[in-house]
Amino acid sequence: MSNAPEVFTTVDIPESLGPTLWGMEPYQIVSISMLVLILVMVWKKVPGMITGGLDAKIAAIREQLDEAKKLRAEAEALRNEYSAKIANAEKDAEAMMENAQKEADSIMDKAEQDSKAMVERRKKMAEDKIAAAERDAVDDVRNSAAMAATAAARELIAKKHDADADSKLADQVIAGI
Repeated sequence: MSNAPEVFTTVDIPESLGPTLWGMEPYQIVSISMLVLILVMVWKKVPGMITGGLDAKIAAIREQLDEAKKLRAEAEALRNEYSAKIANAEKDAEAMMENAQKEADSIMDKAEQDSKAMVERRKKMAEDKIAAAERDAVDDVRNSAAMAATAAARELIAKKHDADADSKLADQVIAGI
């Protein structure tokens, strides 16, 4: 720092180099201008207008916030309502599924019982038909046997029985009466 150049001036600088107005310094002019501006603003009620405008903006924002709160409350109510509806719909669907399953089980049980009953009826009908066919066959065999026995007896009687035997038989029947 010892090598730094030294500055010397040879001209005297006056104290006030800036413009002056009525013998006032620049800072005084700025201060008076500011004071006049503030007075004009107060006289024209500019701060009131500014605060009024801000108050109106604040009121509008509050209204929007209140409306947003109402909308949010309505949305939450709707959400709760729809979630309750969904829960009820799910419960109803589960109940419907359970009822459908019960009905299906009931129908299956009834169908099973009906099919067993039908099989039993058909089995009984078949057994009855078989028994009737057996009775018919037995009756046919008996009839055939009776017919054969009658024919054989007729032949035997015709061969061994003559007119004398007939008159003896007729006398015995008459005597028995």
